[in-house]
Amino acid sequence: MRAAVTPPFTIAQLTDTHIGASWAAGDPVLALEAAVQAVRGLPDRPDALLLTGDLTEHGTTEEYTLVAEMTARIRAPIYVLPGNHDDRASLRASFGLSGSGADPIQYAARLGPARLVALDTISPGRGEGDLDAPRLDWLDAALEEEPDTPTLIAMHHPPFALGVGVWDTIGIRPAARAALAEVIGRHPQVVRLLAGHVHQTIVAAVAGRPAMTLAGVYGQGRPHLDAESLEVSARTAAFALHVLVDGSLLSHLVPIDRPST
Repeated sequence: MRAAVTPPFTIAQLTDTHIGASWAAGDPVLALEAAVQAVRGLPDRPDALLLTGDLTEHGTTEEYTLVAEMTARIRAPIYVLPGNHDDRASLRASFGLSGSGADPIQYAARLGPARLVALDTISPGRGEGDLDAPRLDWLDAALEEEPDTPTLIAMHHPPFALGVGVWDTIGIRPAARAALAEVIGRHPQVVRLLAGHVHQTIVAAVAGRPAMTLAGVYGQGRPHLDAESLEVSARTAAFALHVLVDGSLLSHLVPIDRPST
């Protein structure tokens, strides 16, 4: 008798939609529309949608309403976390997240055979990220709750050094990255760390676990190693499709056609 086959569980990840922005070439609404169409164009609808921060440029209710309405067309449960351009209170209210006002937005959710842990890395009013002791203690406790469940950790700021000086100045400070790696090292069920922020897809490791940042929906970072300022272009964006199958996690990078203007 043939053993039952468990279907894959898929998570589409979009990041840095920046609705309301005007600092990169093109319209962020058109860019998000192209991203939504790309995800909707998959042969099978994803089981979940993950938005890893900088949903909006100014953190207004109107901007969040537009993001929510557009991404709802993907018809998948949506999981969001804040980036440095987001307003915690407005994001929380617009997406019905638990917690109060401007408190860090952190939660865990079961996604099929895996678990998602959303970690807040923002420092309100600043571009760079941070992880203080309370947030790391929360993460450690959250990971202890289900030590046998494959777990993805999502955040906005990259959890590793990027090798581009100007990018690293707006990342998580080195001491906090080291403290995060210590926490991850204690929890072997962590299978992937996911981030955004620098508008470029970069793959690295944290405590021996795969970690990646994802290209932004709005504007793409240029990996100019000696750049003295942030460089962003309107190159074709991408989304990630994370696939959990037979106990393994695979991450596909799927191009988004450049939106028509």
